[in-house]
Amino acid sequence: MAEYEDFFHEIKNNWDAIAKPLDSLGKFETILAKIGAVQKTVYPKLQKSAVLVFCADNGIVEEGISQSDKSVTRICAENIAQGKTAVGIMARRPHADIIAVDIGIDSDAVIPGVLSHKVRRGTRNFLKESAMTEAETEKAINIGKDLVRDCKSRGYDILCVGEMGIGNTTTSAAVASLLLGKNAAEITGRGAGLSDEGLRRKISVIQKAAEKYAEISGEPLKVLASVGGFDIAGMVGVFLGAKQYEMPVILDGVISMVSALVAERIEKGVIDFLIPSHKSREPAAEFIMQELGIDAVLDAEMALGEGSGAVLMLGILQTIADVYENSVPFSASGVGQYKRFGL
Repeated sequence: MAEYEDFFHEIKNNWDAIAKPLDSLGKFETILAKIGAVQKTVYPKLQKSAVLVFCADNGIVEEGISQSDKSVTRICAENIAQGKTAVGIMARRPHADIIAVDIGIDSDAVIPGVLSHKVRRGTRNFLKESAMTEAETEKAINIGKDLVRDCKSRGYDILCVGEMGIGNTTTSAAVASLLLGKNAAEITGRGAGLSDEGLRRKISVIQKAAEKYAEISGEPLKVLASVGGFDIAGMVGVFLGAKQYEMPVILDGVISMVSALVAERIEKGVIDFLIPSHKSREPAAEFIMQELGIDAVLDAEMALGEGSGAVLMLGILQTIADVYENSVPFSASGVGQYKRFGL
């Protein structure tokens, strides 16, 4: 990590040389230094970017934990691939490519514009049996890793992640409950907009799962296989790949945070390659950020998914990088260099 620290501190020193108050861009200065350190350059690169959107169905939907049925996942995946949804529109401004991935949609249909990496047609109902087998979980993780490798080989500078899958706030809350030792009521939110009755049903389902699989709570891969989803497993692979291939990845909302938690439990140091974007309004987000020691810059009570928060953060970071590269230095500004005192 010595090389990482060298680049990080050099970028921080470069920020101090810019003719502005020290640390006046706050956390953004540190985030940009982190990206440069991952990329091993003092000039962080954010121009060629992509959003990996993992789409999958979840067997737990049959327990009535969502407003929508599973058919919505396939429809939304197609719309995401065609740039018709929020993330596609938002991605136009930072010029990010949308890469929609069918990693487990419950349909045999060929979906235009969607990469087919289907592990299985949706997971199983985790109240009845494990959502995924160990082999299926490993396959989904490897898909995520391979996508990072492929993006790296194609010259991408930075990646964002997103997901689409009816029921995935339930799977992610179940994973978080087991890994964090929290009861379901503490970490469960309304997802896409459940009624009070629907929320009570969802909490009950997650609590039953936490009790059913309590004995494996210290084993992240088994937790993921038991109550997770293919989208979560795919993002776990992306985050493990981020470390392996030295690719900075911007997190989205709570589902990607759960995936980051799993990845960090599997392999320490993964979090050093991940950039938080926003604090989801789902309750589990706060607990996961505390556990991982990360601080999301944006807090707008977003809960859209698809990678929307990550893309929003990408656009801001591109602006920050422009300031870093193009601002006049103290040496050419006619203003004396600001100094740090007591640090």
